[in-house]
Amino acid sequence: YPRRHAPETKLSEFNLTEIETMLGSYTKVLFVRDPFQRLISAFMQGMGSSPSFSSFVQDVLDSRQHYASEAWKPLVSLCRPCLVQYDYVVAFGYLRQELGHLLRRAGLPAGSLLPEFSDTQARWTYSWLSEQMFSELSLQQKQQLSHFYRWDLSAFPFSSSLLTD
Repeated sequence: YPRRHAPETKLSEFNLTEIETMLGSYTKVLFVRDPFQRLISAFMQGMGSSPSFSSFVQDVLDSRQHYASEAWKPLVSLCRPCLVQYDYVVAFGYLRQELGHLLRRAGLPAGSLLPEFSDTQARWTYSWLSEQMFSELSLQQKQQLSHFYRWDLSAFPFSSSLLTD
């Protein structure tokens, strides 16, 4: 579909037959990250005008899913895992292990193509940061966030997410 295929072309711009043909011919990889960690990252990158994490979370909750930024919108609404059968789902924090496996499956030399990842350090840092920022939230905000991300928490293996409690 070179006539319409460009990096910025959205899948929804194709008809159903074209979509099915394309998705059947590609290896589909989905990169996922704990929704609470995505919120922290968006806050740290200054993606809101809120002075505190708690007020940022409240802004996110007030925006509702329909108006949410892609930086914190639930993954299920962005990636449609119930409609698209992904070949691989790669979780943040396990990139080195997962990408190495993916490259080997594609017949590529995994070691030479991967940058250095410090997955263990990243997981520990985000665990500590998540606990600190989670403690700033009210019980109501925690419950609302769990509800906001309920489909992500059901669809992906975020067993250590603070939002699953």
